[in-house]
Amino acid sequence: MRRRGVTVILGALITALLAAGVMVAPLPYVVLKPGPTVNTLGSDNGTEVIQVKKGTTSTSQGQLRLTTVNVQSQVELVWAIRGWLSGEDAVVPRELIYPPDQSEKQVQEQNAQEWKQSQTSAETVALRELGYPVLTYVRKVTKDGAADGQLQADDVITSIDGTQITRPAQVTDLIRARPAGSTLIVGYDRGGKPGSVQVASKASGDDETPRIGIEIATKQPNPFDIEIDLDKIGGPSAGLMFTLGIIDKLKPEDLTGGKVIAGTGTIDDDGNVGAIGGIPQKLVGAKEAGAELFLVPKDNCAEALRNAVPGLTMAEVATVDDALTALATFTADRDPKPCTAA
Repeated sequence: MRRRGVTVILGALITALLAAGVMVAPLPYVVLKPGPTVNTLGSDNGTEVIQVKKGTTSTSQGQLRLTTVNVQSQVELVWAIRGWLSGEDAVVPRELIYPPDQSEKQVQEQNAQEWKQSQTSAETVALRELGYPVLTYVRKVTKDGAADGQLQADDVITSIDGTQITRPAQVTDLIRARPAGSTLIVGYDRGGKPGSVQVASKASGDDETPRIGIEIATKQPNPFDIEIDLDKIGGPSAGLMFTLGIIDKLKPEDLTGGKVIAGTGTIDDDGNVGAIGGIPQKLVGAKEAGAELFLVPKDNCAEALRNAVPGLTMAEVATVDDALTALATFTADRDPKPCTAA
């Protein structure tokens, strides 16, 4: 064989090897894919998702499905190309999912923590919707403080200067809203008996912040023992669907109307629904699971409209009350509030 022919063959072989190396070399991207959905009213791997160990529960004919996104963290060029060409997957920079200053393990640990917090907030909001409010109570009275001798440990703070207390932060805000030395009328419940006292705030600290000398905490008395058993999924985005699942289990009425309903969204202790990532993939996953309605966080609506799935109705929700209204409307065969781009 002539030397030129050998050179051409070697060049072609080297080029092929380089191309193969490029095809299998890891890229700084991840691929987002539609993940599994889970019926919060049912079981997962033989275990009931929402378990109510004390109290009476009801059975629904339909489903309330949380939605997820699978993240392919190791991406080679061939997978990236498939993702770019796919109508369901998304190829995004790796740093959007795994920040450069965090390892994959750290991200997973953070997701697990947010997952647990979403369950706690879901229980708080659901129970409040069912008539069990969050109570702010006095955990400790500071000796010689402004409230010493007037308020007691375990007193439930019901109002300050006529403003009803529904969140613990209100207590601090209302006290600090007036100068130190101001007299505040503090309403309380002590052992089931209402009362009120006048407390003059005192300046404390270098900045002379007004205080009345109490430490506060919260409690939410209720007859139930609720546990959510679904640890394989991370992040806070199932909060809304957990909230609705708890409400549905503890109310005699069937929120689903026998329909398959999916959704997503974070939930905070005040019942606000927050935006999440992966809406396009979650819409696809919901449709594949047979969902007829998808509850979309208000701030995700523009993206959801750009990635609408035929045959899947989308409802805009900003709060858990919005979600409950959407369910009642849809199960009555009416159109819920649609997503808008604004």
